[in-house]
Amino acid sequence: MNLTLEPAERTHDLLYIDFNQDKSSLSVGTRTGYKLYSLNAINDKPDLLFEKEGGEVCIIERLFSSSLVAIVEASNPRKLRLCHFKKNSEICTYSYPDTVLAVYLNRQRLIVVLKQNLYIHNIRDMKVMHTIRETPRNPTGLCSLSHANDTALIAYPGSVQTGEVQVFDAMNLRAVAGINAHDSPLAALDFNPAGTKLATASTTGTVIRVFSIPQGDKLFEFRRGMKRFIQISCLSFSEDSNYLSASSSTETVHVFKLTESAPPDQQLQQPEEAASPSGSQSWMSYIGKALSTPASYLPSQVTEPFSQSRSFAHLRLPQSGVRSVCAVACVEGVHKILVATSEGLLYVSSIDPREGGECRYKMYNLLSDAASLEPSSGTGLTGYGGSDTGTTAAAYSIHDPPSVDQSLNYDDESPPKTHTVNQT
Repeated sequence: MNLTLEPAERTHDLLYIDFNQDKSSLSVGTRTGYKLYSLNAINDKPDLLFEKEGGEVCIIERLFSSSLVAIVEASNPRKLRLCHFKKNSEICTYSYPDTVLAVYLNRQRLIVVLKQNLYIHNIRDMKVMHTIRETPRNPTGLCSLSHANDTALIAYPGSVQTGEVQVFDAMNLRAVAGINAHDSPLAALDFNPAGTKLATASTTGTVIRVFSIPQGDKLFEFRRGMKRFIQISCLSFSEDSNYLSASSSTETVHVFKLTESAPPDQQLQQPEEAASPSGSQSWMSYIGKALSTPASYLPSQVTEPFSQSRSFAHLRLPQSGVRSVCAVACVEGVHKILVATSEGLLYVSSIDPREGGECRYKMYNLLSDAASLEPSSGTGLTGYGGSDTGTTAAAYSIHDPPSVDQSLNYDDESPPKTHTVNQT
């Protein structure tokens, strides 16, 4: 999921921020252009790959580690530009009948989300392959696209009253499934890379569910907290599908472990002597054990919260009420939590794969001079597997990580083309 700032939130230069498909890059749209950062360094320091000055960029999405970027500017929010940033060239432009709310890319398809329409393009020639028309009103552009090779599943809200999810195969252009994920409307969703799992959260914000695709069976259920009406702003699978991160309007970013047998600290602890609980923690565990027995006659609305797993690891930001996007990236074998906020700050923390628990972080200001991307005073804390060594790439340099997909070569694109997508 991306983070598009509403006008009231634009107290800084930041307008948009999002990770690329494999969490190896970060795109930042500002009032004066856009920036692209690499996140492949084991020392946690984001390296500035490219910076371009121009208009107000309200959407900027990069295709993996290639030079292809999709751009929407605030001055013309119905127009999408596909550009080759290394060559500073425009490949094509498309105009739509309404404001472009979100753009999603993988190696096969490019998805443009409007308030009540989704346009599916073949990314190789940008032809419109299909249009999903008259979808339920989707003012935030909520959507997810799987990105593993030869897959392109789309998930989007199927209702404005409930948490129904529609799943569509953008390769074979057919509906796949409808899932009644929640009683309340959807607030966040995300596919794992292969499109075999779908994570969802509703506007109540307490329960996160993971479903199998295409069957629609519930695989996992996690409880973010007992508080009600917390807005979850982002769900994100790791590339290996072993972790799921969630950020919300609180200061805590949660990481859940997706394993068949969760570690002890992910489950509700059971007291050794269930007959004599002591303290609030033991008492809650005692009740949880009692309610989990088959003999329980209480309704599922009462027993369900006690059977849900808690987060494996978490990161606490300095303040609450700040929207953010999160991700779990694997950098040289180390899983890291990445959190980018509406204030233009990037938090990086390593996850202890054995213990989990609270993670310590480093913080970087992405809106400052690229040459001064150092941890802010008082927050340069090293977590599990972290390192304080390394150098920053020179400002305005352009380079791709070694893992760049060589098949995604857009150096020989045709001259710029302009298209208008009509509503029919």
